[in-house]
Formats: sequence, C-alpha cells, structure tokens
Amino acid sequence: MTRFKSGARTDVLIVGGGIIGLAVAWRAAQRGLRVVVVDPAHGGGAAMVAAGMLAPVTELQYGEEPLLRLGMASNERYAAFAAELEEASGLPTGYRACGTLAVALDSDDREELRELHAFHRRLGLDSTWLTGRECRRLEPMLAPGVRGGLHVADDHQVDGRRLAAALVAACERAGAVLHRAEVAELLVTADRATGARLSTGERLDAERVVLAAGPHSHLLPGLPAGVLPPVRPVKGQILRLRVPAAYRPFLSRNVRAVVRGQHLYLVPREDGELVIGATSEEQGYDTTVTAGGVYELLRDAHDLVPGITELPLVETSAGLRPGSPDNAPLLGPTALPGLVAATGHYRNGVLLTPVTADLLADYLATGVLPDLAAPFSPGRFSTGPTSFEPSPPAKALA
Repeated sequence: MTRFKSGARTDVLIVGGGIIGLAVAWRAAQRGLRVVVVDPAHGGGAAMVAAGMLAPVTELQYGEEPLLRLGMASNERYAAFAAELEEASGLPTGYRACGTLAVALDSDDREELRELHAFHRRLGLDSTWLTGRECRRLEPMLAPGVRGGLHVADDHQVDGRRLAAALVAACERAGAVLHRAEVAELLVTADRATGARLSTGERLDAERVVLAAGPHSHLLPGLPAGVLPPVRPVKGQILRLRVPAAYRPFLSRNVRAVVRGQHLYLVPREDGELVIGATSEEQGYDTTVTAGGVYELLRDAHDLVPGITELPLVETSAGLRPGSPDNAPLLGPTALPGLVAATGHYRNGVLLTPVTADLLADYLATGVLPDLAAPFSPGRFSTGPTSFEPSPPAKALA
C-alpha cells in the first residue's frame, strides 16, 4: 500500500471510509486514479449494523420510481460485483441469491400488500402473489395466521460486515491509500474545493473531493453554506440471533412484514446468523440500544415467526442511516466546483453500493456523470444563490 505524504497532491480525496466511500475508491483506483480515503476507522459506519437486504422491489414505496430504477440497476450488478470483489480481496462478501418473501399478518396488511402487488404489475416488476398456505409452504416457521404474501425471487442479501472488510482489502490491493485520520476542515481556494486539512495537522491537496461521510456529510467544517442539504441521521436498532445447527434451515430466504404499522425483516445467513431489524427513529446522533427497541423487535418477530424466542440472542446494536430531505441519495458534483457528493443513501446504502461506485468512478475518470445518476443530483435541493463563505472550523469529521 502506498504511504500517505503530507502536502502531497492526489486525484481524488474521499472523506469517509464506509462501504460507499470504499467502493468509490476501489472503482476509481481501478480506473487509474490516485485515491486517498480519510477515515479514523475504515470499513465502519452503517454497514456494521445493516442487515444487508438487497430489496429494490420489496422496499419500493409510492413515488420512488427513480430510486427503484437505480436500485434495480445496482441489484443487477451485485452478483458480478461480489464475485469480482471476492477475487480482488481474497475475502467473502456473504452475497446470497435467496429471494424475499413479504407477508401479511392481518386483513389490513393483506390489502396493503395486494395494492403493492398491483403497483408492481403496473411497473412490470416480477413479484408473485401467494396465499397464506403457499407462504407457509415456502417458510414452515411462519405463524399460522399469515394471510398471504408476495414472493420476489430477485431480492437477495449480502453481509455488510464482510462486504466492508472485502472492500478495505480490495482498495489496498488496488493502490488506494487508506489514511487513518479525521478531516478537520475542507480546503476551498478561489471558490473551489481543493483538498482538506486533517486532524493530525497534515494537508492533502486533491483535484476532486468526494464527500461520503454518511449522516455527518453536511457537517464537514469548511463546507460552504448551501452546498449540501441537511443529511439527517435516522437511528436503527437491530438484533442478531444464532440458529443452532439442529434447527437449520430456520428460514430459507429474507422475510419481511408490517407488524403494528412497523416494518420488520428477518435475514437468515448461511452460517446460522439471523438478523432482525430494524427500528426507525428520529433521535439525532444517538446510537443507544434501548430495552424498548429490543422488546419491540422481538415481540413483532415472535408474532411473525413464533419459534424465534427459542434462539440465542447474541448481539444488539444501533446505527445511523443517512437520510436526505427526500430519502434518495446525493450523487455527483455539487454547487461547489471540485466537490462531489456520495451520501444520503438512507435505507439503501448496501443495495446501492455497486451502482454508486460505478457512477462516481465514471464521473471522476471522465468528468461526465452517467444519465442514471441525473435524478439524484445534489443540485435538486438548490433554492437560490449559493454562498461560498466557508463555515467556521468545528469538530473534525471522519
């Protein structure tokens, strides 16, 4: 791995070493660009908590058709992306083509799923309506009261933690510099982003700066006002259980439902881990695991799969999703020349990793942003002239 040198100049400086920043770095390095990723703990962030569902169809909500197209484009790339990444890193990603079953526990949920199925059909999406009996035939552990469901064969999963570790290794092998530090300030010269000053006192100049710091992105010290909208943190609590070998397969595919108005999903790994998530809480930057959050997840999961309470609970955790004002990502050049956004992915960060990496690497290498990214331009939130007066120095940002 190339060593970082203070005062050096690079092609691309990436602020944030989560899976989005790392994937962009890997693809950019493959294009022959000199890349430095600055983060105090590369491979951390929301991926350490995420269940890793790749579910553009079953996650679809009304009015999100552009996001659906982006998600499906990313999902279509995932198998090849994971295989290439595993070869490049020598590590597994946990990618698994298993499909997803979305089920209804009462008549109201069933009607909601019926409407979603009709929406899928209008959009030409591949989802199949099943009776409750057919759902239980696919997943015998489901509660007897399941009223029906949707089977989506192409909504799969990946292990976010393994994905992050593989990206770290692949970046290093591709020649990207992973520098452990915090960014103390964005450097702006003549109304252009030109690099960063680090918490260590080091300075790095760059042709382009990519902001991939998740829910902290808009808080970068030195970032001019109005360049990025607030990227708010949305807290999610999640549980990890262990399925003993004698009980496997407990579930064969991703299972999701709406229980008491709350979205719930269960993601079974091949190694016996079962991930249950996730709450959705507007609690600022708090990542406390609460008794209430754990209780609600276990209670709702028990209603869906009664046998869940017999399994060992091995981990509870909470993370922060980066939500934009319209809950869609910010991809591409910002109003500040030289500054590029790759943030705001909200609940789709793991799903959108391959397509974000490809789109941003194309832009960084050619200066042309692919059409697929056009609906997600950071400029869609602009309300007037942008002031390039930098914000005062504040706490350093990963």
